[in-house]
Amino acid sequence: MRIIMRNIVTNVTAAGYCVVSCVAALCCLMQIACADEVADFYKGKTFTIVVGHEVGTGFDIYARTLARHLGRHIPGNPNVVVQNMNGASGLVSANWLYNLAPKDGSVMATFVQSVPFEPLYGNAAARFDPAKSTWIGNLEESIGVCGVSKASGITRFDELLNKETILAGTGSTGPLGKASLAVKNLLGAKIKLVTGYAGSASVRLAIQRGEVAGICGLPMSTITSFWKDDYESGNFKPIIQLSGRPQPQLGGIPHVDDFAKSEEDRQVMGLIFGTLALGRLYVSTPGVPRERTAALQAAFIATAKDPAFLEDAVKTQIDVSAMTGAEVEAFIARISSSSPRVIERARQAYRND
Repeated sequence: MRIIMRNIVTNVTAAGYCVVSCVAALCCLMQIACADEVADFYKGKTFTIVVGHEVGTGFDIYARTLARHLGRHIPGNPNVVVQNMNGASGLVSANWLYNLAPKDGSVMATFVQSVPFEPLYGNAAARFDPAKSTWIGNLEESIGVCGVSKASGITRFDELLNKETILAGTGSTGPLGKASLAVKNLLGAKIKLVTGYAGSASVRLAIQRGEVAGICGLPMSTITSFWKDDYESGNFKPIIQLSGRPQPQLGGIPHVDDFAKSEEDRQVMGLIFGTLALGRLYVSTPGVPRERTAALQAAFIATAKDPAFLEDAVKTQIDVSAMTGAEVEAFIARISSSSPRVIERARQAYRND
């Protein structure tokens, strides 16, 4: 009887191994088929990166650097091109992507990190749902600052608490203007905001011409690259850090967290300024087939680690500290779960009166 039972168990075990082996082989074949399908889709096609800002901004430079290398990592090696769709501080491109762009994984967009949170604040002009978008990744966890020109005569942040100073912004939904208003309303800075500039490149020219004294919400990566001459010459000086850990290179300037008086204050400031961590995010449409989503997310991270891309980034003077699509999605979901009171306080911080 023992011999019979042992034979039965052996036969059953062998059959189990056979089933497992067949399942594994089937899964492998399915993965190969999916990979072939993705490669067949992209082969000979053009993949488009839409930049929601003007030519010459950090978003534009990052996208064009990415475009030179991304195609090597997407199955089928499509041609990658960049198109600019400027308007409403990135909101125009976000609405177009969500509602009008092909939902087949042939396009993605990049715009300022404040855009995904516009529906959270009840902005009726934001016609998209970030929870349904396809997040591809983020190329840089930005450190945001406020800075002023040497010609402004301001050398420290606390001087803004007593002296009215003109700062520049883009549209009503842009982080440059929003950051200025939040610093004004939360910290008591005497800021007069002038909006209507197309982007940071236009603001830089306005500062150089003396039209405005400075700007808030600008990433340090932009300052140390595209604004490098002004920064190193002392013609442009950061005076307060808005996000991230305190940076030694900033010489001990105050951090916005220093002004928080309660846990709720910290949450409000995190909602307003913490989103700067999504410095160069990339997103595709809702409804992208799962296999293509996975391929694009993998290609994005592979590009961010590609030595040729990183060498190009050094030459272009852009910083790279990448986040995966899953990390971006989780970050946006966490921020979007802020309490109604915190959201309302943040909304009030953006008032311009």
